[in-house]
Amino acid sequence: MNILMVGDVVLSTDCLREPFCCDITSCKGACCIEGDAGAPITPQEVTAIEDILSTIWEYLSPEAQKKIQEQGISYTDIEGDLVTSIVNGKDCVFTCYDKHGNCQCAIQLAKNKGEITIDKPISCSLYPIREKIFKGGLVALNYHRWDICANAQCLGKKLRMPVYAFLREPLITRFGKEWYDELCQVAESLKEKDIIN
Repeated sequence: MNILMVGDVVLSTDCLREPFCCDITSCKGACCIEGDAGAPITPQEVTAIEDILSTIWEYLSPEAQKKIQEQGISYTDIEGDLVTSIVNGKDCVFTCYDKHGNCQCAIQLAKNKGEITIDKPISCSLYPIREKIFKGGLVALNYHRWDICANAQCLGKKLRMPVYAFLREPLITRFGKEWYDELCQVAESLKEKDIIN
């Protein structure tokens, strides 16, 4: 894995190299219901979601509602990170399902219906890129490999879509259009040098 700098963000070249395009018909949204901890969330996001909790409450399962009443919408995991609360040791409390059995986010569902204006946690939107903020404020991005995303990797390869292109909108939301444009320029430069495909 090679490391590069774009603006004031450190990232692995895997963020530019790896093919990726979510294939929810294959995985059914498994990233929201698998794993041993919730999704990373910031204190500001916790506050924002608490403010709209009554609006999304009807979309949550009874188990999720009970968990939130007992624990709140977030907790600190064993690594010391603030994450969304989970049900049955794996499912995010904001998980709900469409008529096809695909996992959806209750927050995003309510936003898509025009009921709220906030987004789901940025860590969810950025997946499979994971963000780490180090002491001193240094931000690092890394591509996270997970076997449940194998079909997303295959679809990305078929479409010739690198992960940074798939995540264009959330990356712009997080870092800004100017930063994203610089990222694209760096990617093109690496392609010309045959460092990435």
